[in-house]
Amino acid sequence: MSEEATFFLPVKDYCHRSLITCSTSDSVKSAAEVMRDKGISSLIVCDEQSKPVGIMTDRDLRSKVVAGGLNPEIVTVEKVMTAPVISVHEEDTLFEVLYRMSHYRIHRVGVVDDQDALVGIINESDIIRLQNRSPQRLLRSIDEALNVADLKTIHQESEQLIIFLSRSGVRTKELVRLISLLNDQIADKLIALLKESQFPDMGRLSTFLVLGSEGRQEQTLKTDQDNAIIIADEASPEVVAKIEAFSQDLIASLIEIGVPECPGGIMAKNPFWRRKLGDWKAAVDSWIAAPSGENILNFSMFSDMRSLCGDSRLASELRAHIVQRAEENTIFLARMAANVCRFPPPIGMFGQIKTEKSGDHVGMIDLKKAGIFALTEGIKTLALNIGVLEGSTHDKIDMLVKRAVLSQAQAEDIEASFNLLTFLRLRGQVNSAAAGREITNHIYPGSLDRVEKGRLKLALDVVHSFQGMLNQYFQLDMLRR
Repeated sequence: MSEEATFFLPVKDYCHRSLITCSTSDSVKSAAEVMRDKGISSLIVCDEQSKPVGIMTDRDLRSKVVAGGLNPEIVTVEKVMTAPVISVHEEDTLFEVLYRMSHYRIHRVGVVDDQDALVGIINESDIIRLQNRSPQRLLRSIDEALNVADLKTIHQESEQLIIFLSRSGVRTKELVRLISLLNDQIADKLIALLKESQFPDMGRLSTFLVLGSEGRQEQTLKTDQDNAIIIADEASPEVVAKIEAFSQDLIASLIEIGVPECPGGIMAKNPFWRRKLGDWKAAVDSWIAAPSGENILNFSMFSDMRSLCGDSRLASELRAHIVQRAEENTIFLARMAANVCRFPPPIGMFGQIKTEKSGDHVGMIDLKKAGIFALTEGIKTLALNIGVLEGSTHDKIDMLVKRAVLSQAQAEDIEASFNLLTFLRLRGQVNSAAAGREITNHIYPGSLDRVEKGRLKLALDVVHSFQGMLNQYFQLDMLRR
């Protein structure tokens, strides 16, 4: 069986159907004896109605019972089981299993039928026997990394894994999720290594943020650093100095691993992007008070913030401040919307796609500028207007539908256009990476077949219509008077 075919295999053909169960009220000792007698490493735990409510594994026995000093004859399975059972559907592919194992850091996943009833279980070893090249293996490598050099190798392998999975037919949405997961885990491991070697107290009075597409978890292969640090107001000068040293080492190490520095300097090593909480609040207020292009860019970048490690309460407080100020300043949001409408999609008068006429990308279009920017920023602005800051573009679209800002038809058109533009962008980057060329956001429309070119034109038309909707929603014509 080829490696490519493995990821398309349905879960239903490889899961274990003979479920061995125990009751929530059983003692841990009796459940462990069943595991020993059956030669298995886990038991499905059912409640009084025989409904699966959790799973007890040999890891639970080690970490919760033995290490916790519990009496296995007295303590019940309910007290030590892991709940709920993370599951996939029978018709899902093995890739979905691998993703969930990687995301939740587990070694087995339940399998449910169309009625969401548990019908089987599949574990890591089942898949490893089929395929040794997997996201799970790469996640284990990150866990086992000892230094920056190890993480650099893993970062290079992650790009090759994305190329392989893309060529194997894995959907773009799943690839984007995986790219974000791998990048998060690499950064998290790097921070853990820095804390272990030099900065043991880092994170107690600060939080490290990722911004932009990384904050939205929408990265593709072309990604640079966009990050910041919030420092607690009560941090002493000595603590602030230590955080500065940490930020310098962190950014330098990320660059060494292979994550390029931000051309615009949006990195925690720069004082502008490393401030105390009160100073960040003041900066947000100053950006809103003077909505210049640069201030709108800074505000927009920070609106995508996501706390990767440290004291997440600092991020929550700043996020609440941003939402409050945005809701109080609808004129500023209108300025943000106007900025989105400054970048019309490259569609000519007769519906042809306009390509670049000079420079390094003659005959190409930049998909980010052509539509991805307008969709992500426009959706973000609409979401801010109803007090929503967190989540991906897809999450915000769902919320806008629930709040009746977008109709279902509008949302479906925007989602389809965003998905297509992201797909074409990632496919172009995968092809460039595989060929050893520079990874960019550009593609040649002339290289698309007739159907794809037609779909691209429709997607760009949706972008144009969406900008028209923003113009009406925020009454931008009044703003220009």
